[in-house]
Amino acid sequence: MTTEVRVPTLGESVTEATVATWFKKPGDAVAQDEMLCELETDKVTVEVPAPASGTLAEIVANEGDTVGVDALLANISEAGEAGPETPEPKASAKEETASGADTASVDVMVPTLGESVTEATVSTWFKKVGDSVAQDEMLCELETDKVSVEVPAPAAGVLAEITAEEGATVNASAKLGVISGSGASVSAAPAEAPAAEPAPAAASKDIANAPSAEKAMSEAGLSAAEVKGSGRDGRIMKEDVGAAIAAAKSAPAAATAPTPPRAPVAADDAAREERVKMTRLRQTIARRLKDSQNTAAMLTTYNEVDMTEVMALRNEYKDLFLKKHGVKLGFMSFFTKACCHALREVPEVNAEIDGTDIVYKNFVHMGIAAGTPTGLVVPVIRDADAMSFAEIEKAIAEKGARARDGKLSMAEMQGGTFTISNGGVYGSLMSSPILNPPQSGILGMHKIQDRPMAVGGKVEIRPMMYLALSYDHRIVDGKGAVTFLVRVKEALEDPRRLLMDL
Repeated sequence: MTTEVRVPTLGESVTEATVATWFKKPGDAVAQDEMLCELETDKVTVEVPAPASGTLAEIVANEGDTVGVDALLANISEAGEAGPETPEPKASAKEETASGADTASVDVMVPTLGESVTEATVSTWFKKVGDSVAQDEMLCELETDKVSVEVPAPAAGVLAEITAEEGATVNASAKLGVISGSGASVSAAPAEAPAAEPAPAAASKDIANAPSAEKAMSEAGLSAAEVKGSGRDGRIMKEDVGAAIAAAKSAPAAATAPTPPRAPVAADDAAREERVKMTRLRQTIARRLKDSQNTAAMLTTYNEVDMTEVMALRNEYKDLFLKKHGVKLGFMSFFTKACCHALREVPEVNAEIDGTDIVYKNFVHMGIAAGTPTGLVVPVIRDADAMSFAEIEKAIAEKGARARDGKLSMAEMQGGTFTISNGGVYGSLMSSPILNPPQSGILGMHKIQDRPMAVGGKVEIRPMMYLALSYDHRIVDGKGAVTFLVRVKEALEDPRRLLMDL
């Protein structure tokens, strides 16, 4: 019986890929889910696992070939009588593990990390080698650019080996550890580790770079030594060449304005310092904020809003609202509604730039910035423009709690069209929020503070809040930005306008 190996789904709008590397050759024994080859698309690298165990009988698409979705890559023949004999030389070469223990071993692999996420950092191991584990018991925690991922035990047994220690960076298909059956010996695991460590180094000496990367390096006149590979085992991918070219172009500018070195620190002061490596989330926040400033023509406009009417309406109905809907009535639902109302009149604030096109969104996926112990995240409330006050409050409460617990998925933080950031909860009186690319607008809320205001020719004390709209001036003109803020102000100072769509 023959099993076909075909090109998997490559992603939205991606119709073809290039076969970058085969990890197996015809005649090799393969296990189910073992990586057979690596495909390269315009944006991502896709690893193709074996759909069944057996022998790789034939490779149909060779390295460098361009293949479409569902194209035939290879054929795997079912293991016959010779199948069980094939792994025996490997087992006898190790000599420290009995064949019975091999069959009882289960690899702990990196779980699915989310769309476009290719690597993670091992942050914490909850178990150590030799510990007994139950199926689905949490073994370790991984940290990606935005979320934390818990890795459960795929089977019950004993943690025989940890292959990725805390602090190690692993790709989306890496092995984290090995679980042996409850009766298996783990004493052999430490002996295997030293023998296993040199293997990647030896293999990395002859890593085949992606064909498209080789072509791009040739066209750009770059050598492999000048490009840092991000693929498997340091393999150079097409995007790595692009990054190297961009870095070379920016080098003169960097030379004229070098990053100042850290100032000398006295020995007694250095002893009292604490150096902590930035988390992947913090590194991503730093990179994205700087990229936002470098890419967008960002400008901020300000206004202020009298919160008297919103506060009065909230105080009047908050108890009834809580009793009926089971959630508190906060200010965020008013601001979300007011922004959705204003975005209909000024659609460019809800749009984004794609090359030389402007993409207008006929919906509002509202990002609500939330501070967590590990950093700022922005969960997205989809179709907020079609929600009621109660639905918005429930969504904000639920996603806020998940954000604080580190339980948000990548999908819940993608696709936002506009963002609201509330620095007022921390006491901020005024600030200039930074855009969340590729969005073109972000509203900054601030502290409500009593101030003397001229009302009808008299001075009255009113609860006032400064509002800030940061926007991409490439797509949003000053008139549109000011109009947007004025509409938000009008809706909050007279909430009845929201009901009558004025």
